[in-house]
Amino acid sequence: MDDYGKKISERMWNQPDKGELEAEREQTFIDDIVQKAYIERELLDSLDDIETAFDGGAGCGRFSILLAKQGIHVTHFDISESMIKKAKEIAKKEGVSDKITFVKGALEDLSAYADNSFDLVMSFDSPISYTYPNQEKVIGELVRIAKKKIMISVSSRLGALPYLANPIQKNQFILDKDSKDAWVQWCLSNREQMIEGFSFNKEKLLKAFDNGLLDDIEETKKAYDRGETPWCISYHFMPDELEGILKRNGVKNISLAGPGAYARTIPNELLVKIMNDPKQREEFLEFCHKFDSNPYVSGMGKDNLFAKGDL
Repeated sequence: MDDYGKKISERMWNQPDKGELEAEREQTFIDDIVQKAYIERELLDSLDDIETAFDGGAGCGRFSILLAKQGIHVTHFDISESMIKKAKEIAKKEGVSDKITFVKGALEDLSAYADNSFDLVMSFDSPISYTYPNQEKVIGELVRIAKKKIMISVSSRLGALPYLANPIQKNQFILDKDSKDAWVQWCLSNREQMIEGFSFNKEKLLKAFDNGLLDDIEETKKAYDRGETPWCISYHFMPDELEGILKRNGVKNISLAGPGAYARTIPNELLVKIMNDPKQREEFLEFCHKFDSNPYVSGMGKDNLFAKGDL
């Protein structure tokens, strides 16, 4: 693999428009709303005795800024200059710039931080999965620098496998079909073409089921070498696998969850109706949290497998 995983991630996340695009995702796609609402609830319920936090792969600051607003000193660590720039802009607007230290770096190297450096270590939206084949080492390093608590979300193997039999899965979660977001419009305009060109491929599914990789690594590397910007090489975890890695690194009281497991059962028309009614939306997100926290559905989160534990 050499360092292809890191190089591909750097190229993709450092695209100039990534900061703006990622900052708008929660207003664009319902699955993002559900997932981030789940994580926000977990974070806000876990801040007793937390004074410092490390946010690995912090993006545009959705959670680092949330914690800074609670008075916590946060190290916002990300591979993307574009997203750090956007996060700084939002932090300034929210009046919490003095609570956040922004650092550009890759999760593959956390050697600058001593053991037990932060009360809480968090990493959400799968940046750990993008460090393949170093994902287990990265989890170990995140645990090493944590003093009290760790919370992470990684790509879920069971949750992602349905994508290989559903090329239009993202359409289910479009909040506003009139959105100017280029991805929304691409999903809508290519829907029929994607259906027509689809054929079920059992062998591809079985391979991904076994190795946790949905894409062809060699083809991804070739695309990178051609100067293209492919999606990151992503490793997808099984629930017992992730729990085992955390246990081996000394994490206790581990809980797993699958944010989005309930929402993925509901058609777009009803999801949009729920999201556009404040009372229904609040009650829906509360129930999603309860349902998605059940260990029996932890592997079937929409995109991520969530885990938390104590040190």
